[in-house]
Amino acid sequence: MTRLLFTLTLFVFLSCNGTRPEILGIQSNQLSSCPKTPNCINSFSPADDKIHFRSPVPFKKPVNEVKSIIINRIEAYPRAEIIKEETNYVYAEFTSLIMRYVDDVEFYIDEKNKLLHFRSASRLGSKDFGVNRKRVETLLKDLDI
Repeated sequence: MTRLLFTLTLFVFLSCNGTRPEILGIQSNQLSSCPKTPNCINSFSPADDKIHFRSPVPFKKPVNEVKSIIINRIEAYPRAEIIKEETNYVYAEFTSLIMRYVDDVEFYIDEKNKLLHFRSASRLGSKDFGVNRKRVETLLKDLDI
């Protein structure tokens, strides 16, 4: 009985990560839109979308410096792993401590408009209790770019 309970518990913890979405990356000079669920924040959402929108961050530094600063912030964050880096794009996965839920976080450094855009979304479920918004706010706090 104990072995069965352990196996079921292990299965639950390991199955909470979901699969990596195929919609990630820069498409037509923007990041994918958020699903209708409230577990996503996106600088490309309409400004009147109070659930998903947060304004992008203007920057003055060169793109490579902005990217380096973002990477350093991500690397300092617990349970974060950078998955993909491009000249103007960074994609990372953030894993929750207990249930091992994975959130996908993207940054797009729009050199033309001098704006740092982002998208952070949960892979599973419909509610995240504001975790994605809080994470983005933490990563962007006092950002000197």
